[in-house]
Amino acid sequence: MIGDTDGRVIALGLARMADALGNSFLIIVLPLYIASGQVSLGGLVGGDLFGVAVGEELLIGFVLSLFGFVNSFGQPFTGRLSDRLGKRKSFVLFGLVLFAIGSVAYPFLTDYWAVLVARGFQGIGAAFTVPATVALVNDYARSDSERGGNFGVFNTFRLIGFGFGPIVAGVVIRFGPYPTPFGLLSGFDAAFGVAVAGAIVSFLLVYAVVNDPPTLDAEAGDDLSVRILERSGPGRFDSVFVLGVATFFMAMTIALFAPLEAPIRARLNEGTFLFSVQFAAVVIANVLLQIPIGSASDTYGRRPFLLAGFVILVPAVFAQGVVSTPLTMLVARLLQGVAVALVFAPSLALAGDLAREGQSGSTLSVLTMAFGLGVAVGPLTAGFLYNAGRLSTPFTFGAVAALVALVLVYTQVRESLPTDADSGATPLGED
Repeated sequence: MIGDTDGRVIALGLARMADALGNSFLIIVLPLYIASGQVSLGGLVGGDLFGVAVGEELLIGFVLSLFGFVNSFGQPFTGRLSDRLGKRKSFVLFGLVLFAIGSVAYPFLTDYWAVLVARGFQGIGAAFTVPATVALVNDYARSDSERGGNFGVFNTFRLIGFGFGPIVAGVVIRFGPYPTPFGLLSGFDAAFGVAVAGAIVSFLLVYAVVNDPPTLDAEAGDDLSVRILERSGPGRFDSVFVLGVATFFMAMTIALFAPLEAPIRARLNEGTFLFSVQFAAVVIANVLLQIPIGSASDTYGRRPFLLAGFVILVPAVFAQGVVSTPLTMLVARLLQGVAVALVFAPSLALAGDLAREGQSGSTLSVLTMAFGLGVAVGPLTAGFLYNAGRLSTPFTFGAVAALVALVLVYTQVRESLPTDADSGATPLGED
């Protein structure tokens, strides 16, 4: 499939791989950097926030979650603006510059609030980069029958960067400091340098290979609201809105696992290595399956894969709260990865099918915003529900959310492509 893919899509995928590697670096590095004592917490630890004692973990959680919130809430604005201006490449490049500036700043920041601002600044950069990038992948599809394949290739490269970033980050920090002609370079500074390098590589790839496809004048308008009800059926939810809700629930279930490392390891009596393998299992399954599933959705339709994904997601998430051995946890995580792969590329492709000419940035930003919000909300949800109940509570909640997503997709999302069974049907959005 890769050999038949537009070279610009591959370039965007490689750019996002380098960028995702740098961002996942920071997900691992920033908590360690703050906990190392090199960042002053200014007496914040031990305070009170709405009746909750402020600890170092909570402050680290704010830093990590801020990126997701700023990124997600900014995407509807930047996605629509990229539609109106028709300059998606410029948005991607500008966002990468902002991300690189934030990474360069970290070694010079010694105050918690300054680190928080830098991470928020990077969130703004991602808000410019993400919707414009997925809109370009959508725009490069020469027909609906190759859109799923495009997103499968793109997501595969992105997930490789995101999945292997934490491993490389651990190695870089572990073997620091490093001698240089200018003195020793600490492991933290080297890690921040890798994040900067990832942004630079992404910038050069996009600048050299990617171009804005010719489009019609966009009818984006000034309304930034998300359409909730389907215009053709009173009381029926809009398919893209439902996909956004379902994507939010899916992303939230992905983010439940990592914050519960200590209680999971204690229950399964396992070490850090086994936990890291279980954590990576979701990403590995996605890397292996994104391209074939994306391509298959071009042939057999989007909806069957979405439904199959959420059917598998429900028991896979629930099982993580009740399994008692490392092997069964690994199986549950692999099944969750299969479920996410079944949903990810087909949902983006379906939203791209429904997007009007010149409005793919606005339409696809609904899904990318929802995914970012889910990833940001997931860790907070996991911590709160674990403290309120037991280890199984967050995963039971996640399974219920996945079940709600399944019902919504089954009842509210129609197929966007004509299939062999309904070859005479008109694709949704063109009636």
